[in-house]
Amino acid sequence: MKPIKNITIIGNGLMGCGCALVFAQNTDFNVTVKHRSGTRETIHERIRGFMVPLIDKGIYSRTESEAIIQRVHTEMDLAESVKDADLVMECIAENMQLKQDQFAALEPLTRPDTIYATNTSVMSITAIASKTIKKDRVVGTHFWNPPYLIPLVEVVKAYETSEDTMERTLDCLIRAGKKAIRCNKDVPGFVANRMQHALWREAISIVAHGIADAATVDEAVRSSFGLRLPALGPMENADMVGTDLTLSIHEYMLQHLENDPTPSPLLHEKVAAGELGFKTQKGFQEWDEEKIAESRRKLSEHLIKMLYDK
Repeated sequence: MKPIKNITIIGNGLMGCGCALVFAQNTDFNVTVKHRSGTRETIHERIRGFMVPLIDKGIYSRTESEAIIQRVHTEMDLAESVKDADLVMECIAENMQLKQDQFAALEPLTRPDTIYATNTSVMSITAIASKTIKKDRVVGTHFWNPPYLIPLVEVVKAYETSEDTMERTLDCLIRAGKKAIRCNKDVPGFVANRMQHALWREAISIVAHGIADAATVDEAVRSSFGLRLPALGPMENADMVGTDLTLSIHEYMLQHLENDPTPSPLLHEKVAAGELGFKTQKGFQEWDEEKIAESRRKLSEHLIKMLYDK
């Protein structure tokens, strides 16, 4: 198996720059960000901002941080950016046609064995690959935001993705320090988003039916099963309590859970009213700038604590 060394990331937004930071922390990789706007300096400044909490917690010194940032190369010309790439990862807008056209444009510019990875969070990898000729080298690599702090990457096998492409991609991500998992079927939401949004659907339903308010729902998760999830996943938990007990609970309870395949009317009402959450300082709860900053700070500190014990 040929290991991946040269990585080109197309897109210099939060995810593109965040993924660049993931690979730049390992000297095994050469990282290039292909960008349409901005400059090397603005891209480096964005990554420098990502590094601030890692410096504050003593994960890196300022000198170490700057060395990592300087390992991120930038290039505006597509052909130049991908000519030596072992893997090209697109982190562009969640638009099917844009992604399809981007991969189709790459084929005359790259080697036959270059892997094309898409960072889509929900779109079909098979559909994204549809305009390429060598569909066996297209794979999904769903990083979670922020990619430099969330360990998981879902490696998604499209209909024609080769096993070699899967294995090389998984090896690359594991070497980069990620928890790379296989998603063996190209299904909407892959693995983790399917479970996350099943939880969100039930949470919103509980609020919509007046069972509890939004703050109470969040507290219920944080103070119960949310505490044990990092150490005890749902399948292990089912085995721990017994599949017989799990069956008994499900026979009674599943009929009472939300199973509407459409978004909640309450969610429609919130969006129609312009109650968009942090963006407008009101969603399921009310937010001001101080509360928003505190929420982001708590999340960052929690993730750093989980990853680095700092």
